[in-house]
Amino acid sequence: MTNWRWWLCSLLFVATTVNYLDRQVLSLTYEEFIKPEFHWTDANYGTITSFFSIFYAICCLFAGKFVDWMGTKKGYLISIGVWSAGACLHAACGWATAHLTGMDSVAAMRAVEVGSNAALAVSTTSVYLFLLCRGILALGESGNFPAAIKVTAEYFPKKDRAFATSIFNAGASVGALAAPLLIPPLAVKFGWEWAFIIIGGLGFIWMFFWQFMYEKPEKSSKVNEAELEYIHQDDAAEAAEKAALAEQKSIPMMQCFKYKQTWSFIAGKFFTDGVWWFFLFWAPSYFSNQFNAPATSGLGQGLIFTLYVIVTIISIIGGYLPKVFVEKKGMNPYAGRMLAMLIFAFFPIAALFAQPLGVSMNTPWWPAILIGLAGAGHQAWSANLFSTIGDMFPKSTIATITGIGAMAGGVGSMIIQKVAGNLFTYAENAGSAFRFLGFEGKPAGYFIMFCFCGVAYLIAWSIMKALVPKYKPIEL
Repeated sequence: MTNWRWWLCSLLFVATTVNYLDRQVLSLTYEEFIKPEFHWTDANYGTITSFFSIFYAICCLFAGKFVDWMGTKKGYLISIGVWSAGACLHAACGWATAHLTGMDSVAAMRAVEVGSNAALAVSTTSVYLFLLCRGILALGESGNFPAAIKVTAEYFPKKDRAFATSIFNAGASVGALAAPLLIPPLAVKFGWEWAFIIIGGLGFIWMFFWQFMYEKPEKSSKVNEAELEYIHQDDAAEAAEKAALAEQKSIPMMQCFKYKQTWSFIAGKFFTDGVWWFFLFWAPSYFSNQFNAPATSGLGQGLIFTLYVIVTIISIIGGYLPKVFVEKKGMNPYAGRMLAMLIFAFFPIAALFAQPLGVSMNTPWWPAILIGLAGAGHQAWSANLFSTIGDMFPKSTIATITGIGAMAGGVGSMIIQKVAGNLFTYAENAGSAFRFLGFEGKPAGYFIMFCFCGVAYLIAWSIMKALVPKYKPIEL
């Protein structure tokens, strides 16, 4: 039997890795390159990250339909082509800003007096240009997971799909680990513009391989009869399942909001998705500002790398803990999941101690470790949160509830990013006049955000438990 399906799975892994790298270029070049060149404040950066969060969530509602409509091959090509183009376009923002503001060159733009009308014109114009580029990036990136999941359904029998999905999904972790090691050195050696172009260009290389390697299993010359038979071993059972689903009533979207189970999932996403995005977008800036460890330094790269190593290793247990509760303790799946989520909700409390320990011990390593623990708790929480949909809703409505939750998470993330940016700018300008629990100025702003991140999951779990205290599936 041929094994062409695993070659395609490796392509999905690479695409997901590139997806994550493209998303991280801005956060890893913001503090040392983007911020001083365009005279940005943290409020400007918060506006851009909040827009990306909500626009990505909106695009996710339609990305799956688009891939189904275009077909797997064309849908994936268009998605990665759009996000790669969007990634590369960031590099033109400097030139475009100088041109639109009437500057002679990018160097002249950089040299304008801080706080002047010219600096305000530069920052405002550049923010709008970056918003456009981030929108294109979000539009394309929203198609990655729907397309990748569709490929696994086409090329793998049911028993192998979870394993195949875990392989390509590991690209997110690999991208997180590779980003601090690749992006800052590229920006230092070639300029921040080339960091966007080189990382963005990886997607175009991937498109070349996808064009020539992917065909549906029935049409692929690389798949022999034995592998084709293996791939289609579930066809009869899946046909029967689809027939059963066709007879199963689906809940209209607006009617979904009548159920407490829907609002339970909304609460879980709204309060917690933004925490993950906050750590993702602001950790490099935090280490640079608070501990003078910019992402371009070996220390800065080591801190970000360590953070994501902890996230990757610890979060693996997220899917196994409920299984232990169900199989060993005899709990029903929903009760086991909620108990696991309660345990994982305590992990982010570690973020409460990141700022005090980092400052009192004068080391950034404690914050890196503690934020890593908080991030690991989120990933484990998130894996179980998605599973609660299947516990409560009929299969015919799972996609609808997932989309509603994605929107709720996007709105929550948008609010957190915007609040963080404005808070950091205000705290920095206020200096010692702004105080919070022993910290003053911008460090006080960081501590406020860490405090919210630390308790957000317990708030979400409490609301979920109050809304749905016991296992109660929806019956139509």
